[in-house]
Amino acid sequence: MEGVFIVSAKLNTVYIGLGSNLQQPLQQVMRAVDALRGTADLNQVRCSSLYRSLPLGPQDQPDFINAVVEAQTTLSPHALLAVLQALENDFGRERGGERWGPRVLDLDVLLHADTVISSEALVVPHPQLHRRAFVLRPLAELDENLSIPGLGSLQCLLSKLSPNDLAALEIVQPCSTSLLS
Repeated sequence: MEGVFIVSAKLNTVYIGLGSNLQQPLQQVMRAVDALRGTADLNQVRCSSLYRSLPLGPQDQPDFINAVVEAQTTLSPHALLAVLQALENDFGRERGGERWGPRVLDLDVLLHADTVISSEALVVPHPQLHRRAFVLRPLAELDENLSIPGLGSLQCLLSKLSPNDLAALEIVQPCSTSLLS
């Protein structure tokens, strides 16, 4: 087989944050998980429990439903971002609205293997990940021994959150076989 080269792309573990607080948010997040499962470039998709959390921005909006998905992909971080933004658009996400305002679907690249990126379009690890109980607790469900590049162990980050932040989270749907593959 001289002259034949087989190139295999490396599978990377990625973590994607999901959130919704409009148009039946629980169903929006569950539909988004199903859509991520149906994405050709994402494999072995697993989902955390779904959590209800208070909005970070203006308080005169509904609570959010949040979750984290773990998947395997050969996509680059920027290619993954493009897939997630297309999915948000398919769900009716309108861009340019109020910062931290209500939304039908929000998908964030939280982690992409051990990659650290700081570009105009994308920052990985997500820049506020270490301050958000609604991200850290679901991450811990998926991998309690996770290490966040540049930030340290997930357990250490969780220990730095205020007890009030963690207590404010409510599981609205536990992990189940209908959400895990």
